[in-house]
Amino acid sequence: MTIKPGWFMALLLSMTPVVQAAPETFSQPITTPSSLRAEPDIDPAAPVRNALSTFSEIAPPPGNFTLLGTRTQGQIEFGVRSDEVVTKAVLNLTFRPSPSLIPSLSHLKVYLNDELAGLVPITAEELGKTSQVQVPIDPRLIGDFNRIRLELVGHYANICENPANSAIWLEIGKASTLEMALQKLPVKNDLSHFPEPFFDARESRPLSLPMIFAAAPDVGEQRAAAVLASWFGTKADWRGQTFPVLYNALPEKQHAVVFATNDKRPDFLKTLPPVDKPTVEMIDRPGNPYQKLLLILGRDDNDLLTAVQGIAQGEILLRGETSTIDSVKSLAARQPYDAPNWVRTDRATTFGELQQFRGQLQADGMQPGPIALTLKLPPDLFLVRARGIDMDIKYRYTSPVQDDGSRLAVNLNDQFVQDYALTTKREEGKQLLRIPLVQGLLDNGTRLTIPALQLGVVNQLRFDFDYASTFIGGTYNNTTSEGRCETITPVTNHVVIDPNSTVDFSGYRHYMEMPSLGAFASAGFPFSRNADLAQTLVLVSDRPEPGKVSALLNALGNISAQTGYPALKVQMTDDWSKAKEYDADLLMIGTLPAAMRGDDKVNLLVEAAKSWVNKPNRQAAFSGGSSSPDDRRAESQTTISSAAPVAALVGFQSPFAAQRSVVALLADSPQAWTLLNGALTDSGKRAAIFGSASVIRDSGVSSLRVGETYWVGHLPWYERLWNALASHPVLLALFAAVVVVVFALLVWRLMQRVSRHRLGDEDDRE
Repeated sequence: MTIKPGWFMALLLSMTPVVQAAPETFSQPITTPSSLRAEPDIDPAAPVRNALSTFSEIAPPPGNFTLLGTRTQGQIEFGVRSDEVVTKAVLNLTFRPSPSLIPSLSHLKVYLNDELAGLVPITAEELGKTSQVQVPIDPRLIGDFNRIRLELVGHYANICENPANSAIWLEIGKASTLEMALQKLPVKNDLSHFPEPFFDARESRPLSLPMIFAAAPDVGEQRAAAVLASWFGTKADWRGQTFPVLYNALPEKQHAVVFATNDKRPDFLKTLPPVDKPTVEMIDRPGNPYQKLLLILGRDDNDLLTAVQGIAQGEILLRGETSTIDSVKSLAARQPYDAPNWVRTDRATTFGELQQFRGQLQADGMQPGPIALTLKLPPDLFLVRARGIDMDIKYRYTSPVQDDGSRLAVNLNDQFVQDYALTTKREEGKQLLRIPLVQGLLDNGTRLTIPALQLGVVNQLRFDFDYASTFIGGTYNNTTSEGRCETITPVTNHVVIDPNSTVDFSGYRHYMEMPSLGAFASAGFPFSRNADLAQTLVLVSDRPEPGKVSALLNALGNISAQTGYPALKVQMTDDWSKAKEYDADLLMIGTLPAAMRGDDKVNLLVEAAKSWVNKPNRQAAFSGGSSSPDDRRAESQTTISSAAPVAALVGFQSPFAAQRSVVALLADSPQAWTLLNGALTDSGKRAAIFGSASVIRDSGVSSLRVGETYWVGHLPWYERLWNALASHPVLLALFAAVVVVVFALLVWRLMQRVSRHRLGDEDDRE
């Protein structure tokens, strides 16, 4: 792998002037003086691509931010692939400054990786108005992972300023963009850098990795490809992933994966020698050394499966142009609900286990930014009427100058939960090194109960340290003869959430109403119950069309991206008669088997997604809503015919086991498979999938809750009874009345027995 050119020291860099002009078209690499040219020299014939990233894509949500006198900095982050180098970069800023700023004193500083990259002066004509400016970025400052930091130097008065004054602000618009020209670098055929260049963690774009077969793949080839796609899904994680499928063809301008056995190979691999073991090899694309092919080779389908299992469980051992997989052994079986990306449910989870990057649990500044953690939960955690989730938090912070109302606010999914006062230091400073000395952590302050009903599959826990304005500035001292202005410069505050803080989801049962396509779209449930999909059977077609195979790969890639573990144990068949032999949840790709087409319950869902629909009596407005059987009862039926493509997802109970589920991905044409794959790979469309049937059209996704529901998981009978009664207030009232009557009868009978006993004693005395 070629190493990215090193950048010159900052002392060699000259200030780049700011240019306000229309953006250029990046078609050729830039030319620089020979003394400053990056090394090694770039081949002028190497491919160049232009990348345009908006702040809505690379800045923290919502994509725009406002710089204040107390929060003067904002930033964006971006990465550059290891097989590319930036030859030209321009930051196109859209901003609006406060009309109260003084132009001669106010400006915006642009830093790239803590090096001053440019200055944006604020003119009198720009005050209070939306303006655009181009800031050229020296590409020699750009590395693998980069941070552009914008810092406001804002002044509204020449003397006696208060940095907390609301007149100091500058808003950066989400229409701002970063424009780069990237040129390809030659890459050695060396698997020691794998998964690069096929997946590069520096890139924030969704992964797009074509999968190539000699012809329509059989079941064994599909399973091998699905396992590899799921592993790449774990790498792509939040970025998203898509796997286009090609038969005996090469993609344009993309790296790709090729599956081939000794007797079944694409035409461009006909001259490749046969292999005698599962083999992984990296080669140049024929005629293009800048594109790479990852070859998964074997004598038969079993070898292909062994090769991808070796990649998924031993990629750190890959090296050189070619590696052979000698053996893959499973040493221990995974347990249900142990997905690496999910919060532990068998014990308390520390914040350190949830941390995704260095420095995530700390912040700095006069007003420190929020500290956020993501909590991913199994969808079937039964938290209804739960006592709440216990969280033990430990935190450290710079003490306020005085008890001025500074507080720590805890928010869950943008909803306020609780707050704690940030108090001044104790007088006994000798206890400063003890964690318990932090005020708000003692006694009752150490436990926080999260309202369980606010939780979903993916949850955002946020800690906001809000310091009151304690600035002493902008005051004119009239008591002195000099009449001077006295200002105290505020210090930076430091806040830390201790990694040993815990959140405890243990002790809760797994019980959920099904079907729930929302759980499938957001967490891969019920298949993700076992992270390795050990209890999943996928029903596929033999010799399928490319769109159908792509749907299989995208579906399993999505599931593993949510769990963080590849589908190593997934089973696959094209024979429906074998499905009843497995105690497994079923994922169907394509059409329903003939044996199921006569099932009225299944037909209701399938036809609802194709030509006619039973409109529910009352439809929930969003996927998180619940509905009763009365609401799901059909109010009307509409039949519509059309030649336009339509795709659908349907969910229903397995005909072979009450605790098992079926999810079917259906499409009626190649165009429909394109729609379905677009929905599977688009996070916005996946969010619109819920209920028991989702129809995918050119206009988007429409979901319905129709048909019967069932429950999966375990709940003791008394808890099920209480859950049923709590869902039906009338029944609960009748049950309470019956309990009162029965209790009254028991008390009456008891009092009668006591009375007879006393009368009997009196008769005996007489």
